[in-house]
Amino acid sequence: MSLMVSMAAFALVASITPGPVNIVALGAGARFGFLASQRHVAGATLGFVLLLVLMGLGLHEVLKLWPALTRGVQVAGVAFLLFMAWKLFTDDGKLGAGEAQRAPSMLYGAVMQWLNPKAWLACVAGMGAFVADGEARLVWQFAAVYLVICYLSVGCWAYAGTFLRGYLENPAGMRLFNRTMALLLAGSAVYLLIP
Repeated sequence: MSLMVSMAAFALVASITPGPVNIVALGAGARFGFLASQRHVAGATLGFVLLLVLMGLGLHEVLKLWPALTRGVQVAGVAFLLFMAWKLFTDDGKLGAGEAQRAPSMLYGAVMQWLNPKAWLACVAGMGAFVADGEARLVWQFAAVYLVICYLSVGCWAYAGTFLRGYLENPAGMRLFNRTMALLLAGSAVYLLIP
């Protein structure tokens, strides 16, 4: 039981702390509401858990053999996050309907996790701490714990965003919020490059 509690504590700290995925969840909750943001929350959770399982079942060995691959994923992830920050920063702040006005999709959330250096670090650290020997039963146990904790954590950010929704009904307020979120997203992306 103490192993489960330790796994849950690790998952909570890694999932609920600010990062690119949580910043997007907060923005999606504020802009589109809690229910619409759940696609992003579910995608981010499932994408992370898939990465965690693959890491536990041996992907970390491949990354040890080819460290340049790890750096490539990190650089691609930061570039993706900076692109998202730019799109958010240049948004007009209008809440009308349209192609550009859709909440982030499930696939978007999953891809975001795979390009998120914070997610890769959490997977490597978590598997190193709890499943160093690669025992499949522990990999799946850790993944099950993480599935619940990650979903609730990212969901909390989306829920928090819904409380901001009432303050962001005018385009100027939404633009200010979007630009603040864009700067936080860009800052978190650049921070991930620091060794």
